[in-house]
Amino acid sequence: MLKSQKRISVSSGESVRIIREFQELSQNELARLANIPQPTISAIENDRVNLGIERAESLARVLKCHPAVLVFPGWDVENEDAK
Repeated sequence: MLKSQKRISVSSGESVRIIREFQELSQNELARLANIPQPTISAIENDRVNLGIERAESLARVLKCHPAVLVFPGWDVENEDAK
């Protein structure tokens, strides 16, 4: 049986920032590539605006990750039978 378990405490905004910085993109570059205004990128990263599914999909395309990585950061699926 698969069981979800929270591994670390990271917000969606922090996840976006971490992946963006890891890929050496500025907020302006990410905004241009994802077609999301830079002030909105900043607000997402600072958890002032909810990420939302559409934004998560746009950002995930640019950041080359699955949208769930951004929407549900810190969650992992663990195989309970392996314990």
